Amino acid sequence: MEQLLHHLRNLGFTEIESKIMVDLAEHGPAGGYEVAKRLGASRSNVYAAMQRLERQGALERMDGEPVRYRSLKPEKLTRMISGRVEASLAFVEKSLPRSSGTAAPFLSMEGDQAVLDVLVRELKRAKREIVVDVWREEASLLREPLAEAEARGVKVLWACDGPDQGLSRTLAWPGWSDLAERRAGGRKFSFVVDRQWCILGMRGGDYDTGAVITEHPVMAELLLHHFTQEMVLFQLEQDMGEQLEARYGEHFGLIQSEYLNAEPETEEQEEQEDLAASSITRPLAGHEGDPEEVNGDSNRNTA
Repeated sequence: MEQLLHHLRNLGFTEIESKIMVDLAEHGPAGGYEVAKRLGASRSNVYAAMQRLERQGALERMDGEPVRYRSLKPEKLTRMISGRVEASLAFVEKSLPRSSGTAAPFLSMEGDQAVLDVLVRELKRAKREIVVDVWREEASLLREPLAEAEARGVKVLWACDGPDQGLSRTLAWPGWSDLAERRAGGRKFSFVVDRQWCILGMRGGDYDTGAVITEHPVMAELLLHHFTQEMVLFQLEQDMGEQLEARYGEHFGLIQSEYLNAEPETEEQEEQEDLAASSITRPLAGHEGDPEEVNGDSNRNTA
């Protein structure tokens, strides 16, 4: 009985309507008073429901007084319901607005818990690969869902920042304050799930947690290229860090100056750049021949 009522409710009938239809099918034609007494329901509710069912064609009103109703034969009832459902589905398919494809593909989200919740949800949906670029604080919060993803066979590629900063992490763009002040503004994080779903945001510091979420292929490409560059620079710094700094200056400042035309802000900086420039003609010792291939699973730091 309960299963039958469940399916009638799924077809759009209310609880009381479903019970009335089953009662009349079981006991035969009856008036509202009899049905209400058997169901233990309010007579006014039963009368109103029976009138609705008659208007819908789900019950037939019999001639004579007092008013009595009878149920349709099962095959007639199902044909009636099927026709009504098919007509509604056809109308919905024809009339429901279709996306023009011009909707904004970027979703902005704010709030620490809201951002973390949507991130954890997508990590649980990952099927093949997760590319992670976070600080240690965020890595600790997300360790469990990332471990679960790895246990499912999802490949997790890490780039995790900590207190030890390499050259590639602190590029000295003109106009920036020192690194400590920049950190006060928050910690950047980004995730790319299955090379499609992306989130890029900031957490901590003086600002509220916020993020941009998108499946736009351009954002996925940019974040993956950034991760690749970080991986390559990290490996180079591990192998040649002191020589790179001696040749190009701290944070590759000498290379940047060729493109940004940045003027030294102090005499001390100017002396440092002159010193770095004087080392350009010196060859890099100990690194002859083809470089070794960098493993795609290399991490800056494993959280």
